[in-house]
Amino acid sequence: MPLARLCRAVILCLIMTTAPALASDQLPEPELGDNGLHIQPWFHEGFLELADDLAEAADNGKDLLILIEQAGCPYCRELHEVNLRIPRITDYLNEKFLVVQLDMRGSREVVDFDGTAMEERALVRKWAVNFTPTMMFVPKEALDSTGTAKDRTVMTMPGYFKPFHFDTMLHFIASDSYAGGDFQRYLDERAQTLRAAGEKVDIW
Repeated sequence: MPLARLCRAVILCLIMTTAPALASDQLPEPELGDNGLHIQPWFHEGFLELADDLAEAADNGKDLLILIEQAGCPYCRELHEVNLRIPRITDYLNEKFLVVQLDMRGSREVVDFDGTAMEERALVRKWAVNFTPTMMFVPKEALDSTGTAKDRTVMTMPGYFKPFHFDTMLHFIASDSYAGGDFQRYLDERAQTLRAAGEKVDIW
């Protein structure tokens, strides 16, 4: 068999062999809700009273993650179709965080930590959130704090982060490294540790 044909045959064989395995490593594609936002079965379905949500998270040893999205947002789609289809990321997220999804343009009533009740779109403006997706991390320790969700947020992730950066941010918050650490340094050190263990890390 000519070398060129042999190479094509080997490549085709590798594609046919590895494609199903890659597909099986991913979670199913997310569905869209009636409001145009992606639906995850593990999103918290409460009464949108944030103090109660944080209390429930704390009771389960978790922090609260407020995820703000809007319909038609390409970066929100990327978050769901890429990051949240990776099992190890989603498993860790569910283990460490209770996730409440809000619609930047939504009209559902939400009660902020200070007792103020307003529509999602008004509350997002109150918090000065301008990008989607935006993630606000409120730790369980904030139960004893005062003020709004913005006041109790220890870290905000504005926009889309690639899988490694997103996963590292989750670990940064869940390990309480945010208290005295620098995220960029934490990111670099985690990448070095994983590479030393033989894992491939795409930091850029």
